[in-house]
Amino acid sequence: MEKNGNLITSFKCAFKGLWYAIKTNRNLKIHFAAAFIVIILSIIFKVNAFEMGILGVMILLVISTEMINSSIEQMTDLITKEHHEEAEIAKDVSAGMVLLTALGSIIVGILIFVPHVLRLFR
Repeated sequence: MEKNGNLITSFKCAFKGLWYAIKTNRNLKIHFAAAFIVIILSIIFKVNAFEMGILGVMILLVISTEMINSSIEQMTDLITKEHHEEAEIAKDVSAGMVLLTALGSIIVGILIFVPHVLRLFR
């Protein structure tokens, strides 16, 4: 698909990239499954709009960093098929970015959901 500045073409390319990432990236599938579970739990526990907004931002942050990580890995593999320490560092740092955001989202999830879960036992 040729990019010519057309807004519709830009959206088509973006959806094509998103669909490709979902189809081919195991970790992204895991993140989407976790996001689905978080959304269902949010509905069950009736989290307020502010909490849902925070959870939504965290979900988007984790999914976005996973997609950035995938892009960096693909570009690194395109640039070199040989083992280079710099390529390994780029891949490891981008994977670390995903790990950091995923751990942060778990902490946020705990802070939001624990009070709701504790109310069940009162």
